[in-house]
Amino acid sequence: MNQKCKYKIITLGCKVNQFESDAIGQFLKESDWLSIQADEEADVVIINTCTVTQKASMQSRQSIRHAIRSNPDARIVVTGCYAQNSAEELKQINGIHDIIGSALKHRIPQALLSTAGKQKPDSPLVIIPDINREQIFKQTMVGISGSRTRPFLKIQDGCDAFCTYCIVPYTRGRSRSMPADDVLQKIELFSAAGYKEVVLTGIHLGCYGKDFPTGKNSLYKLLKVIDNRSTIERVRLSSIEPHELTTDIIELVASSSRLCKHFHIPLQSGDDTILKKMRRPYSGEQFSSLISFIHQTIPDVSIGVDILVGFPGENRSAFQNTYELIQALPISYLHVFPYSSRQGTPAALYPNPVSQPTIKERCQKIRNLGIQKKNLFLEKFIGRIVDVLAEETRDKKTNLLKGMTSNYITVLFEGPDSLKKKIIQTKIIEQIDSVSVLGTVES
Repeated sequence: MNQKCKYKIITLGCKVNQFESDAIGQFLKESDWLSIQADEEADVVIINTCTVTQKASMQSRQSIRHAIRSNPDARIVVTGCYAQNSAEELKQINGIHDIIGSALKHRIPQALLSTAGKQKPDSPLVIIPDINREQIFKQTMVGISGSRTRPFLKIQDGCDAFCTYCIVPYTRGRSRSMPADDVLQKIELFSAAGYKEVVLTGIHLGCYGKDFPTGKNSLYKLLKVIDNRSTIERVRLSSIEPHELTTDIIELVASSSRLCKHFHIPLQSGDDTILKKMRRPYSGEQFSSLISFIHQTIPDVSIGVDILVGFPGENRSAFQNTYELIQALPISYLHVFPYSSRQGTPAALYPNPVSQPTIKERCQKIRNLGIQKKNLFLEKFIGRIVDVLAEETRDKKTNLLKGMTSNYITVLFEGPDSLKKKIIQTKIIEQIDSVSVLGTVES
């Protein structure tokens, strides 16, 4: 296939997928390919899929079929977790040229550059290596020229936890980590390119470095190095498990001007019986103690929490335990997910499934509680002066500049385009909705 081709990448799922798509796009751009808008026809379409829930798998299939219809002459490449786990299902979709597993995702750009011609759509090329044999972190380019103001940097891949409801360890393999020197080098690339913040992400971020010979407490060691040696102004952590968010990490974040005052911590359930069935290694009481310690140590911290509603055996009492635990804690916002049975996981065979209407009702109740929590959190900052990193794109509804504080508050404010990608002192005036606040730039 010749260079100067037009490509588009469709990404579903998590921040890790988004980083990997950015890396593929960066490689193609530097190879003189042309990135195009979603409504334009491309020569190559790469769909980076997700399969974490049944809905995610369905959305992946829909995106693939839409890409085939919208780009009838394009080479269609499907990769990601759904491709890794369900290649046989994908082979039933006419029009796919390549099905590439997770272990070889980083090789897609080179394959596109070196492959002459296309595979026949009725006979897709399927390359799905055994992901469990992957033992070394695969280095990828970083999307320096991407459109995000706060770019992602994947520093860890894979998961060793094997929670009973989760398909991810089967699609991503065992935990592998980027060497610390490489992490720092890549952060400095972002800093040199003018970025003010980078988000460290991974499939199981708290396991960072445990695959190294001296892996104990390696995430803390990495953050300490970044805090001491990096020149970038902000570093944010993506999701981290409760039992891996250690006291020394919390205290380091409290004392640092570089590490963002924001944690996203999956709880999943506040009922101890359900937590055991999920194979989650903590109790509701331990989670409560963790949140209380974080809040005492970093009073202005933002704490986001994941909740999984409707796990098999979640009766009314178990759900109420979850609700009351969240209600009692200084949590800033919630991400709520309905349980989705995934074939191949232990929980798919568990008895006492929760009905879909009940799951829907409980999700809504938890989401309403999440809105209350977010409102209470935002109200505390009315009248306060905060540092806001202005994003490159304005708010679509108001055309105001939009930015993010260290503790994950979205602030809208008036100002010229020259403020974009800069950290600006802004006074919060009022709350706009359950998501954002209005501010004014301090002179």
